[in-house]
Amino acid sequence: MNSRSLLLNAYVYAVLAFVLVPIIIILPMAFSDTNYLTFPPEGFTLHWFGDFFGNSRWMKALRFSAEIAALTALVTTVVGTMACYALVRGAGRIGALFQGLLIGPIVVPHIALAVALYLFFQKTGLSGTVAGYVFAHSVIAMPFVVFTVAAALTSVDPALEDAAMSCGATRFTAFRLVTLPLILPNVLSGGLFAFIISFDEPVIAFFLAGIRDKTLPRMMFDNIEQNLTPVIPAIAVLLTCLSILVLVGAALLRRASVRTTAAPAQD
Repeated sequence: MNSRSLLLNAYVYAVLAFVLVPIIIILPMAFSDTNYLTFPPEGFTLHWFGDFFGNSRWMKALRFSAEIAALTALVTTVVGTMACYALVRGAGRIGALFQGLLIGPIVVPHIALAVALYLFFQKTGLSGTVAGYVFAHSVIAMPFVVFTVAAALTSVDPALEDAAMSCGATRFTAFRLVTLPLILPNVLSGGLFAFIISFDEPVIAFFLAGIRDKTLPRMMFDNIEQNLTPVIPAIAVLLTCLSILVLVGAALLRRASVRTTAAPAQD
């Protein structure tokens, strides 16, 4: 290996360590037998998971986060797929401009985006509402849906739609009956990404939360400030497992997408 490869490998391992070491430290604390955070954990218990599921305030926050995430996934899947279709099948400067705007929510720091949305929602009355949460989370989740769907849509031959339209189908019918079944695994995968991004989002939720309805990440912030117990690491374990399940599901859907889009090409 030359020096460039060594530096690249060192950088990759350093990034992995930066991401994984905090997780490795915090997750075992969820099973500690003490009522305070300590590492390494002392004893072993599942008591803190019972405290989480047995607390009505935590369950209310969990249901509220799940509701927001499900609606965000639905909105971004529908709107993102439509936008992706226009982006991939369309052409010209508008498509390039849309691509630049699409990257905006990824490039702009979430704290800046949260402040802007907070000021906007304060004037429009959307602060603390379900619609406000869904709108805000859709903004940050939309790029991931579009990029995921675009990966499949670019591999679908437009001639398939042209053939359907030559037989009398409208463009929407051709998309619904020909293209959509081919890209459906990626569409569902994008919806999964949107769900987990909304469910785990803490910064925007911190600014938009009302007095009564709070998402799970916002409740975690409140408890960190007021009553820090191993319940927080227990929730972190559950969220980590949920994220892993979503990633596995997305990977399986991508495999299905590759097989689906490859079949027409072989025919």
